[in-house]
Amino acid sequence: MTQTEQYRFPKDFWWGSSASATQTEGAADRDGKGQNIWDYWFEKEPHRFFDHVGPAATSQFYDNYKEDIRLMKELGHNSFRMSISWSRLIPDGTGELNAKAAEFYHSVIDELIVNGIEPFVNLFHFDMPMELQKIGGWVNRETVDAYENYARTCFRLFGGRVKKWFTHNEPIVPVEGGYLYDFHYPNKVDFKEAVQVGFHTMLSSARAIQAYREMKQDGKIGIILNLTPSYPRSSHPADVKAGEIADAFFNRSFLDPSVKGEFPKELVAILKNEGFVPDYKKEDLEVIKHNTVDLLGVNYYQPRRVKAKEHLPNPDAPFLPDRYFDPYVMPGRKMNPHRGWEIYEKGVYDILINLKENYGNIECFISENGMGVEGEERFRDEQGIIQDDYRIEFIKEHLKWIHRAIQEGSNVKGYHLWTFMDNWSWTNAYKNRYGFVSVNLEKDGERTVKKSGNWFKKVAEQHGF
Repeated sequence: MTQTEQYRFPKDFWWGSSASATQTEGAADRDGKGQNIWDYWFEKEPHRFFDHVGPAATSQFYDNYKEDIRLMKELGHNSFRMSISWSRLIPDGTGELNAKAAEFYHSVIDELIVNGIEPFVNLFHFDMPMELQKIGGWVNRETVDAYENYARTCFRLFGGRVKKWFTHNEPIVPVEGGYLYDFHYPNKVDFKEAVQVGFHTMLSSARAIQAYREMKQDGKIGIILNLTPSYPRSSHPADVKAGEIADAFFNRSFLDPSVKGEFPKELVAILKNEGFVPDYKKEDLEVIKHNTVDLLGVNYYQPRRVKAKEHLPNPDAPFLPDRYFDPYVMPGRKMNPHRGWEIYEKGVYDILINLKENYGNIECFISENGMGVEGEERFRDEQGIIQDDYRIEFIKEHLKWIHRAIQEGSNVKGYHLWTFMDNWSWTNAYKNRYGFVSVNLEKDGERTVKKSGNWFKKVAEQHGF
């Protein structure tokens, strides 16, 4: 058997990549765009960002989208996941539409379609408009109303050509980053607010789905979740229990209501027991119950490994989910030393089989998977091409497990790498590079295809490798 015959994927498999508005567009204060929390936080605390690089310096997709989309086509993309910047389209989050922003997104969508690339459009990727953050962001129920209005505006403007929509990307991350572990603005450590943020985010997703169907849109709408399998250290009941609780907090908190319309019982019991039940109206639960997703995006980078608590928590410390488990460092694990993340390719298979067995085999795709590497310039050859064989290996090994899941009946429809071109990565800025395409900030953002980009083109053209 030759290698090209080993891993064949369906002819209609979605090959592509994912990106977000704030991380790629640049033009952070141009053409009427309002501030989002990242613009504001960088102004306030630039030292929190690697090399003091802020969102205005991102990869300038706003100016170069035509060239970038042509490159996507060249690299075999038949689909691309992008996001719309809420604060670009509706600068203060609630008021007037920014006509220039609408024109920009119309042009991007048109350009993708002309090049045979289906746009997958995500509405919210960590970038709360600052005017809404001033009233509490997702803590405040008014933000849910504003978000529904924003979603309706997007469906009305772009729904004729966009047939795959997503309400949120990785909604657990703003909860963790902004309200538990201090790696996103507003840098709070407040479990009660974290729970409220999570609930209102989930409600906003269900309300957007309800609006999409009310408006008789004829595509599919879903959500994108970073599913991080929680592996217990051992089969000891205390370790297994720790794994189940970690899973309820970080995976099932959004997965269950998005797909099944209900929150995990273990999580609800903990919130009741600890006195952290969010404020809600009875009808909110009905909205969540009856507006589940058509399609699930799965972001997978690394596993979570946990064990039973080894020390009693400090009773005076802020309440965190970690009160129920400790992290576990598995001996002999394979690591990406640049990002400090474990590489465990089988995790993607475990996620897909879990979705098949416990979530009705919902239609899904791998919407992010990738490897960030620092100092990639050192791998540039004499022809100027970055020889990122480690990235090819990373993608290939994940695709093998995805292929196995397909063979076993998983309803997984595609694979999108994070990301198309090197982008600005929140507080990490350009420290770690993830793209198929190198972006040279010293040379006015010059684009150069890496070895992995050319490899991926062949995979997409051959439907496998």
